Amino acid sequence: MIRIIGIVLVGAVCAFIEIPSLRGRKKELWVFSLLLALGVALGIASAVHVPLPNPLDWIAAVFRPFARGTG
Repeated sequence: MIRIIGIVLVGAVCAFIEIPSLRGRKKELWVFSLLLALGVALGIASAVHVPLPNPLDWIAAVFRPFARGTG
């Protein structure tokens, strides 16, 4: 529970520092908010030991058909 609170607090501090400088730019504010929320959610999921997919596996799956053609 302490880890979750810490992750949320770090996210809130990041938002508190960055959002005032993004007030006039709506698109950048939305992107920042979305990425921060995604990062906080993934951090919480990792803290409670939810199995998360490895992005490298997805990249390997995309390029696997091209690797088979050579050789």
